[in-house]
Parts: sequence; structure tokens; C-alpha cells
Amino acid sequence: MQERTRLETQLGAVKALEMGVSDNAALIEMGEAEGDNEIVIEAEKALQDIKEELEKRQLESMLSGEADPNDAFLEVNAGAGGTEAQDWAEMILRMYLRWAEKRGYKTIILNKSDGEEAGIKSATLRISGEMAYGWIKSETGVHRLVRISPYDSNARRHTSFASVSVSPVIDDNIDIDIDEKDLRIDTYRSSGAGGQHVNTTDSAVRITHEPTGVVVACQNERSQHKNKATAMSMLKARLYEAEIQKREDAASDAHGEKSDIGWGHAIRSYVLHPYQMVKDQRTACETTDSQGVLDGKIDNFLESALAHKLETAQEPLE
Repeated sequence: MQERTRLETQLGAVKALEMGVSDNAALIEMGEAEGDNEIVIEAEKALQDIKEELEKRQLESMLSGEADPNDAFLEVNAGAGGTEAQDWAEMILRMYLRWAEKRGYKTIILNKSDGEEAGIKSATLRISGEMAYGWIKSETGVHRLVRISPYDSNARRHTSFASVSVSPVIDDNIDIDIDEKDLRIDTYRSSGAGGQHVNTTDSAVRITHEPTGVVVACQNERSQHKNKATAMSMLKARLYEAEIQKREDAASDAHGEKSDIGWGHAIRSYVLHPYQMVKDQRTACETTDSQGVLDGKIDNFLESALAHKLETAQEPLE
């Protein structure tokens, strides 16, 4: 039923575009025949809007991966640098929360480790909505901030890093086998404001997959069993994403591409001083509206990533 609803929505959108083209073409013809220039201008503007919507739909056609329709887990980790980096990690988390809100997606913070003075050390967010993973998956990598530090009394410029990792929420259509003997499960007391039941028992759960070293944690539920179930779902997502990454790396090697997602190679730079600029290093997409980006206006970067993937997929192998 979900697949049927999704296909009906897509077909309805295409039919609406076709009708819009036909109706506005007729308006232009009528306006030219009657010498009404205003109708012609209005219809031409409508056709331009339809063209932009069509280009967006073309990009959405790239969201055809096995897990693209699924919800997403998004994990943010502060880089080295103490309070400055932890503050940047919280800014990144806020950016994705705002982006999800603008798209009508639901979000829930599953795990969060606060910094000693400000910001966060790490956080895991679940984003729920149509094609959530397909849209946000390209955000995996290192994000670099350059600004005058609000925590530096000498007002010096600082560079901070935060890493983002995106994985799909695995449903029953995707089978991931995990051997129980490969897991180390730890329980601990949830962090956060005191006085709540969730903070008075060892309800938080951390699971380590020892063969791969993948670690996941959940603390948002009051029940240890619910936290464990969510953590297992997160672990399956991480293992699935790791397998997909292996396949993409193999495909990149076939194209002669090299990717380096390390602390010294950011996928996107956010410069707030001495000028305002946000630039994606992979697609060269950029904007001077840095505050808008930090408020969740990242669709142009996501669309550019899809377009880049489309261009790469169309390139013939040498």
C-alpha cells in the first residue's frame, strides 16, 4: 500500500505538470491572438515554474535505491577542539532539525551527549518522512566551519570540524543478519535534566558490534527494552550503510575516482568570517546565504548532490 501510494503520488504530479504545460500554452496562444501581453507574461512565468518543478522531479527519479524511501538515522559527532567543535556540532544538528521541519518530516533525538560547557559531543537523530534517507544520505562526511570564535576572548578566527553519518532505517524488506555473540551490550544511566525517571535507572543502552567496531546507543525511551530495540535498528542501519559504501567505493574505483572523507578533507565548508560563504567541495555548489543554510535551507546542496550523481552515472567507463 505504501508503494502504491508513492506511485500514485508520482503519477499525479506528472499529470499535473502535463496539464499545466497544456493550459499555459493555450493561454499564450489566446493572449497573442487577443493582443493581451499580460496573459502571455503570466503564462510564461507559470511555464518557467513548471520547468523548475520538472527538473526537481527528474532529480527525484534518482531516489530509486533499495532504502531511499526509508526513514533515516543521522549521527553528528564533534571533531577535536573542545567547546568550539562541540558548539559547531550542535549548530549542525539544529540545521538538520530545521531542514526536516521545513519538509514536513518528523524528528526524534535518540541519543545525545552534551558538551562540558556548551554544544554537544554527539547526537543521533531519526528523520521520518517520504524519501527521507534518499534525500539526506549525501550529507555523510566532514563539515568544516570557519568563524570568529565566541569562546575566544581575543576574538581570533577558528576552524572547527563535525562529522555527519547517515544510515537508512531498515524495514522488513531488507534482511540484515547479526550474530548475537558478536555483540557487547552495555547499560548505563541516561544523561540530561535530573528528576526524571529516565535518569534514575540504567535505561540507556549501548551496543558494540565487535567484528566491525560499530557502536550505537539509545537513551530517549524510559524502557531499557525499547532503547535496546531502537539501538538494534540503528546497528542494522549502520551495517547496511557500510555494505552500500563498499559497493559505491568499488564503483568509484571502476570510474577511477578517489574519495577521502577524513578530518582533512571536508565535504562542505561554512565560512562566516572574513566573508559569508557555504560551498560544497564535491559539487562546487555555493551560496552566500550562510545564515539561511544554518537555518535549514540546504535543498540546493542536496539537489546538486543528486545531479552530480546523475552525471557520474551517465559517464562511460574508460
